[in-house]
Amino acid sequence: MKPIKEQNKLILVTGATGYIGGRLVPRLLEAGYRVRCLVRDPSRLQARPWLDQVEILAGDALDEGSLLVAMQSVKVAYYLIHGLQGGKVKADRDLQAARNFSCAAEAAGVERIIYLGELVDPTANLSPYLRSRHETGYLLRQGGVPVTELRAGIVIGSGSLLFEMIRYLTEHQPLMICPRWFYTLAQPIAIRNVLDYLLAVLDSPASKGKLIEIGGVDRLSYAQMSREYANLRGFKRLMLPAPVYAPRLSAWWVHMLTPLHWRALLPLIEGLHAESIVQDDSARHLFPNIQLLDYKTAVRLALGRVQNDDVETSWADALVTSAGDSHPYTFSLQEGMMIEDRRKLVDLSVESVFRAFTGLGGSRGWLYLDWIWDIRGWFDKLVGGVGLRRGRRHPDELYVGESLDFWRVEAVEPNHLLRLRAEMKVPGKAWLQFQSIPQPDGKTLLTQTAYFAPRSLSGLLYWYLLYPIHAFIFSGMIARIAERAAQLEELDGKNALVAE
Repeated sequence: MKPIKEQNKLILVTGATGYIGGRLVPRLLEAGYRVRCLVRDPSRLQARPWLDQVEILAGDALDEGSLLVAMQSVKVAYYLIHGLQGGKVKADRDLQAARNFSCAAEAAGVERIIYLGELVDPTANLSPYLRSRHETGYLLRQGGVPVTELRAGIVIGSGSLLFEMIRYLTEHQPLMICPRWFYTLAQPIAIRNVLDYLLAVLDSPASKGKLIEIGGVDRLSYAQMSREYANLRGFKRLMLPAPVYAPRLSAWWVHMLTPLHWRALLPLIEGLHAESIVQDDSARHLFPNIQLLDYKTAVRLALGRVQNDDVETSWADALVTSAGDSHPYTFSLQEGMMIEDRRKLVDLSVESVFRAFTGLGGSRGWLYLDWIWDIRGWFDKLVGGVGLRRGRRHPDELYVGESLDFWRVEAVEPNHLLRLRAEMKVPGKAWLQFQSIPQPDGKTLLTQTAYFAPRSLSGLLYWYLLYPIHAFIFSGMIARIAERAAQLEELDGKNALVAE
């Protein structure tokens, strides 16, 4: 049994819906700490397995009142708030959030703030994104609460943005055209080592007030990382250097070839003028027990999780892509809403029907005329949208807030409802909803409803132009969902007989 940490030590985690925060929370719980999560939308943590073990508060770092409430009785606060929304750097807002956080922590008597920043030479010509990240750390350190700032570069883990970029580009391109930024040196670090450091600082008084650079064992360029990945997968890849930096063109190129959106990639690629190499090895002396993984081992572990459908969190979890910076998890019926509803009564259980429609997308596809969905996805990519190929984190499980191809999961009610909000480029707002409704005679009513709130005349024209295609596709889809539900129920029955 692991030793329980100080029973009264309450830890505040911000950014729990994000890639790092979503993995840190269970590690803190396993170590015996009490955890409070501050999130803007608590429903996005709905399906996390640790939900009933933490305290959840709704709030925003731009709202000083909610911060003061969240800080009460907190000993240590993790600042994992990422200011990148829809790929847009909003430095003023980021800095105001940091000021608010620092002031609230001081007022509440918080003992320490832990901030995860970016590993890069601060004297280099920093991009707006990296400058904002460094200034955030600087502002936090100017407050009255001691700050430990960890600076990490490329994080290698299943679902991390830059690992997924390397993975998709290497998997799908026998000939890789490599711009100049592909040859910038970096010191990639495994996600489990990042979490090791984030936990270790809690038990390290010597790390208070320190700025600590963390990186893995190897120093590699992105080209070398791609080559190592290809070797691990048994691929032969030809790399053609291109004498251009071209961050926007590069982001668009990656956008078209992978599920990653150009708005998410652009600020990161813009930051690759400078190397992300550890210059100060104080981390090794402060935390000698942390065993750093090399790049190959980190990749093997990440690939294992991807192949076993065990991706805990993803780069897309906290990202509001083409939907902009609006709140993406509300739903209301408004005047002028176009509603297209289809229903099918099936002699099946609500559980089988629910499993059938929550299994849509990703490698399984949309069950009917997938080539039309592919065309729609490519067209969306061409006009700057997210495209269809973001896939899904797990072939069968969904939780609120994660991406599903060019949709965002807005609501999941077990054995009853799935609602998806469109993140493709459309002249308005669109949702696709499925329900499995039990009937008095033991049957299940499967409903499939498309909602569209048009924006101006272009939205109306879009709806009526695509209506015949939608009618054809959605009619076929609901029939195929019913067929898949029947197959799942039959398979369950066979498995039950075998078990007996």
